[in-house]
Amino acid sequence: MGKKVLIISSSLRVGSNSEILAREAEKGAVDAGHNVEFLRLKDKSVQFCRGCLACQKTQQCVISDDMNVMVDKVKNADVLIFATPIYYYEMSGLMKTFLDRCNPLFVSDYRFRDVYLITSSYDQADDACERAAHGLEGWIVCFEKSRLAGVLNGGGLGDEKEALSHQELLQKAYQLGKNI
Repeated sequence: MGKKVLIISSSLRVGSNSEILAREAEKGAVDAGHNVEFLRLKDKSVQFCRGCLACQKTQQCVISDDMNVMVDKVKNADVLIFATPIYYYEMSGLMKTFLDRCNPLFVSDYRFRDVYLITSSYDQADDACERAAHGLEGWIVCFEKSRLAGVLNGGGLGDEKEALSHQELLQKAYQLGKNI
């Protein structure tokens, strides 16, 4: 039996390049025999963290939205793959809000160890996703049994669905999933 892989797509755009790359990683992980679940955050209700820290006592958020169910999925996954478009050289606001709302996991016995990041950006520079990766690493530091296992920078992707014409990037995303 393969690993339990959770892919979290944080783009709000239909046909987004980061989601296209994430779907390729999903194919690779499925082909490798892993149990994969794909979450599209744009379809979910995710409110901002209130900072009340009640979750540190109850391991449950006081906000009634879709996050309590999704936090449980994160907790029970072996591998996490986050996919985000790069906005102003940083992760999407929805991804950051999602990470903040995973606060109940801080005091839990979470399973995930390997965390991956897939990005897409108009900028082709190798370091275009560096700040987003650094931001995710800040979250990972709070979960000391986990690590940033890999980053796929999908640079040079500005137009809708442009990733579909970049075979090398699609192959890299597929291999990311396949090599988990």
